[in-house]
Parts: sequence; structure tokens; C-alpha cells
Amino acid sequence: MATMVMFHPDCLEHLPGAGHPEAPERLHVVMRALWAPEFSALAWREAPAGTREQVLLVHEADYVDTVTAMVPRHGVAVLDGGDTVLSPRSLDAVMRCVGAACAGVDAVLAGEADNVFCATRPCGHHAEPDRAMGFCIFNQVAIAAMHALHAHGLARVAVIDFDVHHGNGTQAAAHGEPRLFFGSSHQSPLYPGTGAAHERGGSGNVVNVPLPPGCTSQAFRNSVSMRMLPALRAFAPELILVSAGFDAHRLDPLAQLALDDDDFGWITREVMAIAADLCGGRIVSVLEGGYSGEGLAGGCAAHVRALMGS
Repeated sequence: MATMVMFHPDCLEHLPGAGHPEAPERLHVVMRALWAPEFSALAWREAPAGTREQVLLVHEADYVDTVTAMVPRHGVAVLDGGDTVLSPRSLDAVMRCVGAACAGVDAVLAGEADNVFCATRPCGHHAEPDRAMGFCIFNQVAIAAMHALHAHGLARVAVIDFDVHHGNGTQAAAHGEPRLFFGSSHQSPLYPGTGAAHERGGSGNVVNVPLPPGCTSQAFRNSVSMRMLPALRAFAPELILVSAGFDAHRLDPLAQLALDDDDFGWITREVMAIAADLCGGRIVSVLEGGYSGEGLAGGCAAHVRALMGS
């Protein structure tokens, strides 16, 4: 077995417009990084399209119907105040994101891979059951978690989110689902304004680790080690999903944390150690944010390098 990468060129077809941070170039940056010789052992798989039934595990039918009806023939249609838009093939891209995350779950549970990285876009962790937010249309990591619970009958699934922005959509999915643990480290204050430490979910199954602007590597590691990782271990998940955002990198233009490539490798190895002890090493990681080309490439490479055990 090996680390598997899920990818489909449809994910390049979400075109939010000139100057928008969530641009196709983000995925080109990731692909160029992972095509380096050191990653030659990766097992690549074409991401399937997700299904409406999978999307409905998290999102309301009326919202899904609205998104589908709003896909434009030309230009863009605005979903969320101008930040989140649809272009003519956005739905193709988003459904590949959903399909990749769910197929990643299938692959690790079938023993076809040690772990999976989904090199897909647009990101998803801000999307709530009934609305788009923050560049996100459907919440693929939350959908994959529910897929693991419902299609595979797992009893406990965890999502760890180290994107610099709080994953409010994933927290919303976890609120009424005690079988789902959500742990997030994120800058605060920052969009979307959620993720305070006192937000614990409906069953105490949410752990938020807000970090101040300028947070250093050591402060990040100390906070995660003291608060998030012990709670994750205590939850004893049978599968861990990761919302892998690289916008906490010190080079990112949309936030003010001071993390570097090694920090993304560190948190990946820490989560892997817990996964090795509790759930056979089963991890599915999904690309979220990251808007500095250099920071995204370096952080993502460090993350996947760790997943490979390098």
C-alpha cells in the first residue's frame, strides 16, 4: 500500500474570475509540487464524480437545487456576497471534490491505500448545510465524514482542520452528530468569525484552538498539543479526515500567522501517530485553502511527504 492522490482535471474548471484568490493556478501549484521526483511513489487515481445522494448527507435539498439551477452558461453567478461564485463548469469541479473525498474514504477502508490526499478545488469547509460561504460551495470533507458513518457504518469519525480560517461549515455538520469529532486550529479574529474556544458542539465533540495574529511555530505546536491532540485521541476515531489548508503559512496574503513548511509536516505526523494507534493509520486529507504560491507548494509538499512517511 502507499499514499494515494485523488485528482481530476475538472477541478481546474471552476473559474471565479480574474483576481479571485481561489484560482485554478492554486491546483497547478500543488500538482507541480507533487510531480517532483521525490513523490514518484505516489499512487494517482482519477477522482470520480460525487453523487447527489452523497451531497445530501450534509446539504439541504433546496440548497443543492438552487446551486444546480444557478450554474450560468457564461460568466459567473454569485452565491455569497461576491466571494463565492459559480462559473459554467463549477458544478463539475465541485462534484469531483465530493467524489474524491468519498472515494478516498472507500479506498482507505478497503485497504487500497495507507492514506489519501485529495488534490481538488474549490475548497469546501465553510459551506454550511443551506448556504455557500468563503469560496466554498459543497463541504466535501463533511460529506466524506458522513459517507464514512452512513455508507460504511463507522461509529466514530474525526475531522482535523488546520486551515487558517475556521471551518464553520464542518462544525455545523458536527453540531448534531455526536459520532463526528471536529478539531480546528485557526487565526482569530479572522473570517468567518466563528471558532471560539467555548464552542464545543452539541455533544462536546468540537474543539477549537483559536490562534492570535502573528502566532509562531512554537505557540501553534504548544496549543495544538495541549488542546486538540489529546481530545482527538480521547475520541478514539475509526477514521481521520483532514481539512488541509496551507494559508496559515507565513507567506499567505489572506492571514497573519507565522507558520512554515515544517509546521504542516509536524501536525501531519502528530495526527498520523494517533491514527496509527487507533484506526490502522487511516487518513483522508482534502485540500482546503492556501493563497501564496510558494507557501502552498511548500506546505503541501511537507504534508504529503509526511503522509508518505518521509
